[in-house]
This record gives sequence, C-alpha cells and structure tokens, in this order.
Amino acid sequence: MVRVKICCIKSAEEARLAIGAGASALGFVSEMPSGPGVIGEGTIAKIIATVPPPIATFLLTSRTDPAEITAQQQRCRANTIQICDRLTAEAHLALREALPGISLVQVVHVSDESSIDEALELGRRVDAILLDSGNQSAPVKELGGTGRTHDWSLSKRIVQGSIVPVFLAGGLRADNVEEALHSTGAFGVDVCSGVRTNGSLDAEKLSSFMEAVERAAQQIAPADRGPTAQAAGG
Repeated sequence: MVRVKICCIKSAEEARLAIGAGASALGFVSEMPSGPGVIGEGTIAKIIATVPPPIATFLLTSRTDPAEITAQQQRCRANTIQICDRLTAEAHLALREALPGISLVQVVHVSDESSIDEALELGRRVDAILLDSGNQSAPVKELGGTGRTHDWSLSKRIVQGSIVPVFLAGGLRADNVEEALHSTGAFGVDVCSGVRTNGSLDAEKLSSFMEAVERAAQQIAPADRGPTAQAAGG
C-alpha cells in the first residue's frame, strides 16, 4: 500500500472528498512566506475536528521556534507536524519533549547530493521525511507548493538509506506519479496542485491520481521500496 497525502485542504468538504477517494493523510497549510493553500489556524482547527481517525492530519508550519510550533499544534490539534524549514537538533528534541504522541515529519528540499546526507541525518530525529522541491535559501523562501519536480534519482538514494518512511512531493500528477513511485520506491506521495483546478480540489483529477497510485502499488514489490516499507507492511 502506498500512502497518499492530499495537501492544501481548505474546507471540511475537501477533507471529505479526499478521504472518500482513499487518502490516508490530509495537509493543512498555516502561514508561509510563499506558496498556495494557506488558511487560518481557526479554520484548520475546525476542519481537523471533523476528520475521523485513523486519518493523519498534517499541520504544515514555517516556524522554527519549538515553543511557537508547539503553540500552533495546541491551537490546531493536528496529530502530525510537518516542519517545512530547517531546525536544529536541539529544536527537534524540544518538540519531542513538548509534544509526546505527535508525529514529526521533516521536509527536505532536494537540490543536489548534499540533500542525501541531510535527509539521512534528519531521519534519526523525526518519524518521517518528506522530499519536496522548494528552496529554503531563496530571497523569499520556497517551502513547498512549487509544482516542480526534482531529481528522483537523489530521492531514490534517500529512500534506500532512510530508517524512517519517506514521502515524495513536488510536481506530482496523475500522469507522472507512477513513474515517480517506480523511480523512487517512496513509502507515500504528497500532492496539492496536481489534483486541483483553479485552486479547488478536483474530483476527477483526484480520482485519476489515486488510480495511478494504485496501479503503481500493484506493480512494486515491498522489496523494491526499501527496508522501511517492508517493516511497515509495504
């Protein structure tokens, strides 16, 4: 089974549509320096309150101060924090202590060979890694939602070496997600713009995307997806 996270959820209706299509996780975008899908924390909290278990609710944050991230989680009540910017080891440890039972997912923006070492080291501190195509060093930070793909050969090496699950994001659509999964063996995929029309979740695009993921999942053996996927039941 390949996990699918539908990101940039903006309403309870979109949440229900995504869950009905088979999503195992939903992403909610809090304040960001750039990118789509940002909604207020009050709205995030209201939507999350309607999401049934065992669906994972990801709060995307651009904050880097552990106290601020903790306060966001307590306001929004997400069961997973998606950290979109770089944090120190001390900050990750502080979040672990402040938020017991809350999963931590660290975003790594894949750019070159250095991203491999960065991701594998971060995997020792968090519950999962999410590979995206932003740029944390840009004048206005790109922390996600760029609609761009990156070098999947680098992502494959991260998947193969990671001790935690790896999600793949960045420019995924129904017409390329099969190739992406075959190329990387990722544990899961994360999509926003690829299943939207004029910013709104599109039922037809969503259905096509999920069908493409299912086709890929049927063709990829657990052994091709690395030790993490095998341990998690593939």
